Amino acid sequence: MRSVELGPFPEVAGYETATTLDAADRLRPFADRFVPTDPDLIYLDGNSLGRLPAATVPHLQEGVDLEWGARLVRSWPDRWWDLADALGSQIAPLVGADPAQVIVADSTSVAILKLTVAALNARPGRSRIVTDDLNFPTDLYATGAAANLVGDREVIVVPSADGVHGPVDDIIAALDENTALLTLTHVAFKSGYRYNMERLTRAAHRVGALVLWDLSHSVGAVPIDLDGAGADLAIGCTYKYLNGGPGSPAFLYVSERIAPEVENPFSGWWGHASPFSFDLDYTPAPSIRRFQTGTMPILSLAAIETGVALTAEAGIEDLRTKSVGLSEFFIEQAHIHLEPLGFELASPRDADQRGSHISLRHPDGWRIVRAMIEHAAIVPDFREPDNLRFGFTPLSTSYTDLHTAVIRIVNLMAAGLPQTYSTDRPPVT
Repeated sequence: MRSVELGPFPEVAGYETATTLDAADRLRPFADRFVPTDPDLIYLDGNSLGRLPAATVPHLQEGVDLEWGARLVRSWPDRWWDLADALGSQIAPLVGADPAQVIVADSTSVAILKLTVAALNARPGRSRIVTDDLNFPTDLYATGAAANLVGDREVIVVPSADGVHGPVDDIIAALDENTALLTLTHVAFKSGYRYNMERLTRAAHRVGALVLWDLSHSVGAVPIDLDGAGADLAIGCTYKYLNGGPGSPAFLYVSERIAPEVENPFSGWWGHASPFSFDLDYTPAPSIRRFQTGTMPILSLAAIETGVALTAEAGIEDLRTKSVGLSEFFIEQAHIHLEPLGFELASPRDADQRGSHISLRHPDGWRIVRAMIEHAAIVPDFREPDNLRFGFTPLSTSYTDLHTAVIRIVNLMAAGLPQTYSTDRPPVT
């Protein structure tokens, strides 16, 4: 199969609107602050792995040459030892939290496991954990592992009626005095559905349960107010909209309100009150630092700094405004150009119920995604069984990108799909 025409397509409906919106976009200059890619490439997977900020390259080089190469172990007191705390303070405003409640520590899965076990230990005598089937699978795996570690705990997975919208009323109905923890993803990884954090948190608190929120698909693209919502616990990754790099460490949040009730169940020297005393007895640090365990990966932490700074500079309100604009424009273009070709919206139509990515369904979804990547210079991603997922990163995605991508898909479908992609499946990201 030959590659399709790459455009742009000024003669096709929607192009003039796209260029007008781009001209008025305050965030447009931020696109030039990322490492350039192939100029024909339209990258719509920043909700899975964010692009590389240009400033990250010299920043990491300095970390390698000066901090590691020249300063060596002296860099621990210079900067390294407090880097995870400093990053937590920088992320805190993006999630509506006091800086003393946020720290970078471990991966998202490990952070979920830690906080879930901590929550269950803080609610002894309660045997139920409530979640839903829109949750990211690793969250469910870690939740199940936590239930097994603590023992005598049951995970209740509330199903979504349509696989798109969160089953809010059913979740609230599932909460009772035997519920220890409600754990949900703020923005669902597949459909982009966004929960009303305050409503669900209040519902859990009415029965005495704690709440753990996964912010991985919302931080950096959606305004979050953990303190205002009365949240108890939260985790989030830094490699999606925060552009921290592949596998960059996660952050966690523990509300000061419940801090006396929860303890890190996996203690280690980085969470010790006096780590360099090398005392054989563990005494947890009095701060959020007690939720750290082992030595942090310093170069990976350093890569997070520039991405978080870029997000903070742009401002979360402007990021959200553009995110909504991009998704509304894409939905409109998909309705005009793609629905006649068998594509179906698989995300909420109401912008207040969405994050910053849109899913479309198509029976040939997997083959279409592979053909988009290999023949149309578009990188989205795929989620079983038939979801084509398009992430809109407000710092680097333009309206013209979206119009061009949609018309490339139209041309791809007209050219016919290769028959060689029917069995292979992508890695999970």
